[in-house]
Amino acid sequence: MICPCKKGETSVVDSRPTEDGTAIRRRRLCTTCGERFTTFERIQIRELVIVKKNGRKSPFDREKLSKSIYIALKKRPIDTDTVEKFITKISNSLEEIGQSEISSSTIGTMVMDGLKNLDPVAYVRFASVYRNFREEKDFVQFVDKIDVFKKR
Repeated sequence: MICPCKKGETSVVDSRPTEDGTAIRRRRLCTTCGERFTTFERIQIRELVIVKKNGRKSPFDREKLSKSIYIALKKRPIDTDTVEKFITKISNSLEEIGQSEISSSTIGTMVMDGLKNLDPVAYVRFASVYRNFREEKDFVQFVDKIDVFKKR
């Protein structure tokens, strides 16, 4: 594994199972710059392809999924371990579908369902992008329909 400095090789200084045993977390040390960083190793059963709404296809990118979830959860009181388990659960669910092509709407629905239970604010944040609200009234109508905030 090459260091982010792109100048040196790395050595593993610590390795342990994580995410309920579905991944290996490795702490690495660069032999050139001395920086430490973390990598994750996960099982990938098949190459998943995401079919977008416009019909375009692209390979499933766990990092892209992770980034969108972390953006929705920004400044929310959810710990990183919980978020990583949530992302792993979605990734595993996609693998378990048993198809190599999955629609982007399937993933969006899975994320929204999970965020609804995890954090209501993140749920609304994600929905505002996923559902592509154009005007304030779209947002208000969506929030009025959900019961997440009525429980509080």
